[in-house]
Amino acid sequence: MSWTRRHFLQTGGAAAAAAGLPTLAHSENPSSAVLKPRRLKKGDLVGLINPAGATFHPDDAEIARETMAALGLKVRFGKHLLDRYGYLAGRDKDRAADVNDLFADPGVRALISLRGGWGCARLLGLLDYDMIRKNPKIIMGYSDLTALLLAIQAKTGLVTFHGPVGISTWNEFSTGHVQRLLFEAKALEMHNPTDLGDNLVQVENRVLTITPGRARGRLQGGNLAVLTGMIGSDYLLDFSGSILFLEEVGEAIYRVDRMLTQLKLAGVLDQIAGLVFGRCSDCSPGKGYGS
Repeated sequence: MSWTRRHFLQTGGAAAAAAGLPTLAHSENPSSAVLKPRRLKKGDLVGLINPAGATFHPDDAEIARETMAALGLKVRFGKHLLDRYGYLAGRDKDRAADVNDLFADPGVRALISLRGGWGCARLLGLLDYDMIRKNPKIIMGYSDLTALLLAIQAKTGLVTFHGPVGISTWNEFSTGHVQRLLFEAKALEMHNPTDLGDNLVQVENRVLTITPGRARGRLQGGNLAVLTGMIGSDYLLDFSGSILFLEEVGEAIYRVDRMLTQLKLAGVLDQIAGLVFGRCSDCSPGKGYGS
């Protein structure tokens, strides 16, 4: 597929199937039930979190608020949304507290991340998963939010959503997907935006099928680098029978190769029923490495 990191990649839950290979650590979900959060409706209150990198642009929070308002939603900022601690959006305990507090708040119907970056993996041991399980609600983001989404899914069974963040490009394509899924609870078709431009046929955003066939499974995945960094931890479910979706940006080709090899050696690629890969934006060949 060909959405960039600032476009909507793939919405959908990430819940896993049964037992895992001995080579791959996975979480023992105390509840086998899949938890589905309530859909959004206009007038709902959403919490804006920033569990990863700090924002360096003072307008980001207001832009995100205006975006949510355009969707008909009210916004509550996490207490530490605009904190700075080095390159992080505050101390680990404070960023985790925002996630816990907004999940516990009965008035908040969804948690949306302001941006990605790095730092979500540092919070996984600080989240109150029992409380989150008792208060299922939408949580959405992408890039570094992969760690948060996969961990919450593994520990609670909650369906999480890989989608735009507050400062994403909320164009017609991405906004339409969010509205159909989160507001209307409709199943989505995986497709790229159609834009012929001045061409007779589609040149950009083409779909390449490498291995054709049909597969059925639960969606799991996210950012390739973040996901591979979690291999061996207790914050992933087993991938058996899943459809794995991946996105990446700004990585050298040899690093993408190395991360895919890690997934292979960990047994992930042997367990899945299918694989969907977004375009590796800014991952062009260079420095002697071809594509």
